[in-house]
Amino acid sequence: MGRGSQQTDPASGGAGQGAGVFTWEEVQKHSHKGDQWLVIDRKVYNISQWVKRHPGGLRVISHYAGEDATDAFRAFHPQPAYVRKFLKPLLIGELAASEPCQDHQKSETVIQDFRALHDQVEKMGLFRSSPLFFCMYLGHIILLEALALLLLWNFGAGWVTFFACSVLLATSQAQAGWLQHDFGHLSVFRNSFWDHLVHQFVIGHLKGASANWWNHRHFQHHAKPNVFQKDPDVNMINAFVVGEVQPVEYGIKKLKYLPYNHQHKYFFLSTIQVLFSVFPLWRIYVSVHSSCLIIWVRFDFAWSMSYYLRYCICFIPAFGFVNAFVLFFLVRFMESHWFVWVTQMSHIPMNIDYEKHDDWLTMQLKATCNIEASAFNDWFSGHLNFQIEHHLFPMMPRHNYRHAAPLVEALCKKHGLPYTVKPLWTAFSDIVSSLQKSGEMWLDAYLHK
Repeated sequence: MGRGSQQTDPASGGAGQGAGVFTWEEVQKHSHKGDQWLVIDRKVYNISQWVKRHPGGLRVISHYAGEDATDAFRAFHPQPAYVRKFLKPLLIGELAASEPCQDHQKSETVIQDFRALHDQVEKMGLFRSSPLFFCMYLGHIILLEALALLLLWNFGAGWVTFFACSVLLATSQAQAGWLQHDFGHLSVFRNSFWDHLVHQFVIGHLKGASANWWNHRHFQHHAKPNVFQKDPDVNMINAFVVGEVQPVEYGIKKLKYLPYNHQHKYFFLSTIQVLFSVFPLWRIYVSVHSSCLIIWVRFDFAWSMSYYLRYCICFIPAFGFVNAFVLFFLVRFMESHWFVWVTQMSHIPMNIDYEKHDDWLTMQLKATCNIEASAFNDWFSGHLNFQIEHHLFPMMPRHNYRHAAPLVEALCKKHGLPYTVKPLWTAFSDIVSSLQKSGEMWLDAYLHK
């Protein structure tokens, strides 16, 4: 039996005692706000008070309270030995020798084989990035913006120029979105400081968004993809019902914020896409709100504001305030469609449910799928057509996904796990058909249950 109750008081933090021996049953009791333990490599840590100081945000680490967080810890920290120094004062003990390494009846074989695969791709050098790739990628983004300005300067502010600029700027914005994603995942530089710094430049100066906001949301998505109440990306603010569980819940409770049986139709001009078209206003709010926290976030706000200043200087003198404003929102509207279709093609048609406590490999495979690889698909999606590999190895540079994919597929085949690959247009149509199916499930439950 464990001695958790004798060794530490959760409210006090149990800092640095490290003498307790615990069972999984005891660890799992500490999964509530203000009382949170987690396990990394069989070591038990009391993070109850420390979650508020967690650099990645309190929510992402809280999602693993009462669980084994070994694979998540490994996925998100490029320098685990360094991070463990901060964990040491939180150590309150370890799992009892009689306890398995895995919790919640997870498959030990699947877990160990995945960890062996992680070691294998690391030894193959697949976590090393190509500076040339990312320099050229940044260069083509800057070139697209430069072409828009050259058109404007050479041909004036006519309607043809207006629409040509909107296409070039929307393409630049979409591609900058994929590039900031690379730096946000710490997948470019060996030193995460430079990843954070360039991330702020790309998402702030090139896109006008908040790196701090993105980090706190996006890592939750990766930690628990397609898990209600943990993944913010499946919080549809009552505009949609997704998956097979939520529609029935809404129907039984007679919840009808919108006619969900028609959601596959209004998705094309949906609330999500409208939100992303007006997203800059939210970005400004988040940046202002965050600027009171730490100096680093004040730089985050400054980078964001530099984008809007640059845009005003470049386009208001040529188009005038009203037309420049229209151009701005037209670009955002096109970019939002691009973003929503690419990101949701790998998630909305997949399993969406409440927490099931799956192992890392199984959880990511349930929530993600791949799109066929091609030069266009790779560019168009920012290599997020390799969504499975990206979710399994978030810090892997994207140009290496195709090398990891055969190894991941072989591991899935060994354990009988689904490794789903679709053509691009099939993936797009699956979004609509999935929403239609969920809408029909809601209507049936609403009328008959």
